[in-house]
Amino acid sequence: MIGLKRKLVAGVAAAVLTFATPLSAAWAESLGDALVAAYRNSHLLDQNRALLAAADEDVAQAVSALRPVITFAANYNKTRTLPDAPSPSLVDGEIVFNRATSFREVATIDLAVQLTLLDFGRTRAGIDIAKESVLATRAALIGVEQDVLLTAVQAYVNVRLSLEILNLRQNYVNVIGEELRATQDRFDVGEVTRTDVSLAEATLAEARAALAAAEGDVRVARESYKAAVGAYPGKLSALPKAPRLPGSVEAALSVARRTHPDMIRQQHLVKVADLNIELANANMRPSVTARATASLSGGAGASNDFDSQSIGVTASQTLYAGGRLSSQLRQAQMQREAQRASLHQTAVLLEQNLGTAWAQLDVSAAQISANARQIEAAQVAFQGLREEAKLGARTTLEVLDAEQDVLDARAAKVQSEAQRYFYVYQVLASMGQLTVKDLNLGIPTYDVTGYYNLAKDAPTVSFQGESLDRVLKALGKE
Repeated sequence: MIGLKRKLVAGVAAAVLTFATPLSAAWAESLGDALVAAYRNSHLLDQNRALLAAADEDVAQAVSALRPVITFAANYNKTRTLPDAPSPSLVDGEIVFNRATSFREVATIDLAVQLTLLDFGRTRAGIDIAKESVLATRAALIGVEQDVLLTAVQAYVNVRLSLEILNLRQNYVNVIGEELRATQDRFDVGEVTRTDVSLAEATLAEARAALAAAEGDVRVARESYKAAVGAYPGKLSALPKAPRLPGSVEAALSVARRTHPDMIRQQHLVKVADLNIELANANMRPSVTARATASLSGGAGASNDFDSQSIGVTASQTLYAGGRLSSQLRQAQMQREAQRASLHQTAVLLEQNLGTAWAQLDVSAAQISANARQIEAAQVAFQGLREEAKLGARTTLEVLDAEQDVLDARAAKVQSEAQRYFYVYQVLASMGQLTVKDLNLGIPTYDVTGYYNLAKDAPTVSFQGESLDRVLKALGKE
């Protein structure tokens, strides 16, 4: 009996140590590998990169307003004319009334060029709005990158945790199975009663149920890992040393206010709201445009072929639009107030999320310490109950419960260690420091300026060929 107890403690301890100590070289898939795979395989990142490219095109469309608009039109008309009254004619001495049908074909070519000379800031405001929107979208993309990497960290930690719990449960089932056989042997020689055997059988059934639940947790964790990383996990290596954090939550919050993508995005949205007010004011001002046209007309049956050219300058302004322009200005002002309030709320949520993550980090550290004391106390209690059971002062049920307490304490410590490791990365994400660059993963990252540099000057030709291929190559999506 004593040998079985020692086997239980040794088996549980060995399973727990695998969570914190390096594994063999065969366990090659590291957390860094998982993060790289998550970054490269994320469809969510692909989606938001495409949205960023679409925002880049808004700049091109705004820039196009500074350039002339050239239009071309070609018309061809064929006209059949039938007189209202027939005309008389003499044929073979007889008067015949005929309707003479005439045909006319006219082809016209028109070319027109129009250029805005002055719009009192309307176009410039539109360009600035598009550029600020691009910067806001870039910040949103960084936020998505953080979410993808944090999800990958959680998936990696959960797979390792579920495997460690599975090992604990399996060891416990093995030990209780041995104990049941030993109890049966003692029952056969009359040392214990049938009740003791039944208690051992019940404990083994409970342990097997917990083992089945642990196996289910492993399967669930593997599915989450596949969704986050792009493939099922192989053999996972030990968790690397957690990144360093600032010395205090105040220092971390100072970093978050400067670098968190949500703050940066909202700041740019406030600028967009300010520029929308400028645009609303500009829409109330006049605009000056120049227009030049050239026409060429001719054809069979046409009475006068002609060429014509014209050039002119037009100044126009909306004097009354039923209150629409004033409403747009007031709307822009209210939207600015809303974005400013949203900026303050973003700062509040940022502080809350960081404070919560930091508190969870402290709590998990305290839990690890408490779990260690719990394990020590549970072992002492188990050893005492075991000795008392030999003297008949304790029942088999009490001894089995003490064994379960040791297992639960060790499982709780493994869970606390996993949680604390994850909370380190959650703090980094709350600071805005959980990116491929910040983690030094050593892989090429998406160049947010690549597509922008191709599109910002509003080229008139498509660059879906080699130039765009170079942008995609930087992503590893050749």
